[in-house]
Amino acid sequence: MNIIILGYGKMGHEVEQVALQRGHIIIARIDNSSELENLKTLKSEKRSDSEEVVAIEFSTPATALNNIYRCFDMNIPVVCGTTAWYQHLDEVKSRCENENQALFYAPNFSIGMNIMFMLNKQLAKLSENYNYRLSLTETHHIHKLDKPSGTAVKLAEDIIENNDNYKSWELNQLTIDNLQLTSNNEQLTISKVLPVEAIREGDVFGIHEVKAESDCDIIQLRHEAFSRKGFATGAVIAAEFLLGKKGIFTMENLLKI
Repeated sequence: MNIIILGYGKMGHEVEQVALQRGHIIIARIDNSSELENLKTLKSEKRSDSEEVVAIEFSTPATALNNIYRCFDMNIPVVCGTTAWYQHLDEVKSRCENENQALFYAPNFSIGMNIMFMLNKQLAKLSENYNYRLSLTETHHIHKLDKPSGTAVKLAEDIIENNDNYKSWELNQLTIDNLQLTSNNEQLTISKVLPVEAIREGDVFGIHEVKAESDCDIIQLRHEAFSRKGFATGAVIAAEFLLGKKGIFTMENLLKI
């Protein structure tokens, strides 16, 4: 498989190493808009069959949307690991479907993190009727641009979707502010707002923790990434999965959830 890397920072370098180890060819490393302008010429020179080329996108929230659309313009399937552009997701999905393009997007490509997504949904469902107060904390390196992370946003939205006690989430809201007294028995209960804390420190690759706490006990789900390799491996596997397909795909499709 021939891979174009869009965004040649730390994640782009990690994707390159994993792709080469899995026997793929890197035909371009694009890291700025001027290089992106030459992409169409490069693609036509390297291969005439567009289905043999897949782009893996790990750039910035400000450039991801343009990168996706540029790939659509050239009929190049694209795997996107950048987050904080999902406010445009409906628009991107519509164009992808109308133009018969291929897009694989995920807030997190780690296989382990996607297992946690599944467990998080179950925890949200099972804890709903038993006075558990849910909260979410994520920690990343100081250079991460979006806050909270796209992974944390998905965890929060999945909790809201699967637990009727919560209607929204709020960043860096203290847990004590999300407690209130019932009018009947004066027991502490959760409010409708899920507290989310985002921490930026050091060189942390990514820690996500969901807590369900009652007056009797606490349940904790925690995922910690030791390096970027897990994200890169998942992205390359996603590119292999996307090759020859049309439509919109996520990790749920890949893992057959």
